[in-house]
Amino acid sequence: MVGSKSFTESVIIGELATGVLDAAGLPVEHRRALGGTRILWGALLAGEIDVYGEYTGTLSEEILSDQNLHTSGEIRVALESRGIAMSAPLGFNNTYALAVRAEVAASVGLSTISDLVRHRDLRLGLTHEILDRGDGWPGLVRRYGLAPRDVRGLDHDLAYKAISSKQLDGMDVYTTDAEIAAYRLVVLDDDRGYFPRYDAVLLYRRDLETRHPGAAAALGRLAGRLDEARMRQLNKAVKLDGRSESSVAAGFLAEALGIEGEPTRVGLWSRVAQRSFEHLFLVGV
Repeated sequence: MVGSKSFTESVIIGELATGVLDAAGLPVEHRRALGGTRILWGALLAGEIDVYGEYTGTLSEEILSDQNLHTSGEIRVALESRGIAMSAPLGFNNTYALAVRAEVAASVGLSTISDLVRHRDLRLGLTHEILDRGDGWPGLVRRYGLAPRDVRGLDHDLAYKAISSKQLDGMDVYTTDAEIAAYRLVVLDDDRGYFPRYDAVLLYRRDLETRHPGAAAALGRLAGRLDEARMRQLNKAVKLDGRSESSVAAGFLAEALGIEGEPTRVGLWSRVAQRSFEHLFLVGV
């Protein structure tokens, strides 16, 4: 059982994992867009899902933040003690960043996050997750001494819409967001090195290989296959060009790994059961 978080890139990664498992002849379903980090991590620990895409920075700074981990090796050991394995990196680093509209950056001379200290009147829209996370906004404010007057909590997609209509001057972005170029945003340099690397990986239950021999090798086929530019292209194909995550993932798998066809889709009653499971699981959480 593959899971994914409630944003496009995570769903695409979930579809890629589903595709390579399906190509290996293994029974697989994808529970798409289940929620945020804590929900997916909890589902993995509980055995409700077997695999999902995560980021090393999220592991070290949020999920395992109490252990002061600094390297992938340390993260891997900490995960193994919980019965979880981590794949090799998929090939791209999708870290957090702050970005502003190009005309705003030009008019007031913004190029680094430190520059924001001199411009407290800028209107910023930040996702609720980064506002609440220990590795997010609170720590960034302390590191840089920021004190903006207008900070709004928004859904990521709504923030982009607000940027496009000039209701906001800046927002938090993921560095693989397709919208950065589409909306002519300038990514501010993290000149004090606050944000860690967020290398994309797959987390999976260690007993998965026992239950389904060949699963780990199948997932390993995705290691090193995606760089930042390619991930931005896949995100753009879904978010801006209107294609489905499954078709975008299928196209990539065909080109990169020679896997033809979309992953096996579940039938009507399976989809009903899947949605019922998701509803009950979220209510329980």
